Amino acid sequence: MKKSLIITLTLLISVVSTAQQSISLSLDQAIDYALKNSYTALNANRDINAAKLKKWETTTIGLPQVSATIDYQNWIKQQVSLIPAEFFGGVEGEFAEVAFGTKQNMTATATLNQLIFDGSYIVGLQSAKVYLQISENAKEKTELSIREAVINAYGNVLMSEESAEILQNNLASLQKTLNETTEIYKNGLNEEEDVEQLKITLASVKSNLSRTKKLNKIAYQMLNITLGIDINTNLILTNKLSELAQESSVFNFNSENFNIEDHIDYKIAKNTEKSNELLVKLEQSKALPTLSSFINFGYSGFGQDFNFLKSEQKWFDSSMLGVSLNVPIFSSFARNSRTQQAKIELDKAKTDLTQIQQNLLLKLASAKTDYNYNIEELETSKQNLALAKRIENKQQIKFFEGISSSFELAEAQRQLYQMQQNYLQAMLNVIASKATLDNALNTPIN
Repeated sequence: MKKSLIITLTLLISVVSTAQQSISLSLDQAIDYALKNSYTALNANRDINAAKLKKWETTTIGLPQVSATIDYQNWIKQQVSLIPAEFFGGVEGEFAEVAFGTKQNMTATATLNQLIFDGSYIVGLQSAKVYLQISENAKEKTELSIREAVINAYGNVLMSEESAEILQNNLASLQKTLNETTEIYKNGLNEEEDVEQLKITLASVKSNLSRTKKLNKIAYQMLNITLGIDINTNLILTNKLSELAQESSVFNFNSENFNIEDHIDYKIAKNTEKSNELLVKLEQSKALPTLSSFINFGYSGFGQDFNFLKSEQKWFDSSMLGVSLNVPIFSSFARNSRTQQAKIELDKAKTDLTQIQQNLLLKLASAKTDYNYNIEELETSKQNLALAKRIENKQQIKFFEGISSSFELAEAQRQLYQMQQNYLQAMLNVIASKATLDNALNTPIN
């Protein structure tokens, strides 16, 4: 009994320990983790593996193909043929009923097929290589998107945490002010509406704090999903929002280092163009002849009874070599129609490539503008927050000296709370816009 109790307690401690396991991550560590473990990263790697297998599958079409067959036939009632009776000395004009062959037959055959020439096979090999490049480029695109998603999710968690901390401090400060104001009111030195006004502000801050805590939990779960871990895993983030904002504020862009042909979106569009070029070649190749050969070896056995597994069964071997040449001559212009359609798709792909170039330049200009604006807005928000703190502090002093009203104090407090949230949002905007700019520049992942 005692041993069972010890085992049970050990298991419970193990379960609790596992449930309370935490993961501590900096932003860089979170990005590295997501690149290896996120759901989209795992599937991107699987797509590359599938593309490699597809490439080999296409290659094997031109390699020797060996197949084997075993055929067994049992005539439940043998087929009868009519032979002129005169062949056997019978009456002319009459027919004799004859059953040819044995009741049971078995044949085993092995065949080697080899493709000698097929234009579509050559195009298929080129297409398989492009298909692999498409999968590799898609993985690179996925990794860039993962980096941006992790940065945004990580920043949202930090913002919600710091917002909750600020609201908690505001709540404590308001509660202290309310307590002091209540005591002053009890002594008849101010009006009841001063107390009521503070209660309204306090209730509003409590409501915002409750909402922020709930959003904080959701923000953590969103980050967990982005990282590819269970949503209930406890994360500890080691970076601060201000640290990331400061790091993101330091950025020097040199337009000479930007090569649009190295951008992943351009590479993907270029792959599409190459794919359509190969489709044109594929349709054109169908007008070429195809040449293939085969050789087979076989053994056949015959008998009235099933004796094929016995040593006395007699087997007759056979072999054959064959070459097949297929020459397309006339398709009522169907091949020409398919080729023209493929050329139209190629022209569309070239137009799309030009559009992608222009869109990438526009995306970069827009990302730079947003980033520069958010840098300026961060500095403005920082200055406004400092001003709002001074104003609120002065209103606190004036209120307790009886110079200003509770409404003026409440307005100063609301302004301060708004500036606090604006500053947090400004830091997050700098971090997010830097991530967007990195994607627009196709900045490699270190």
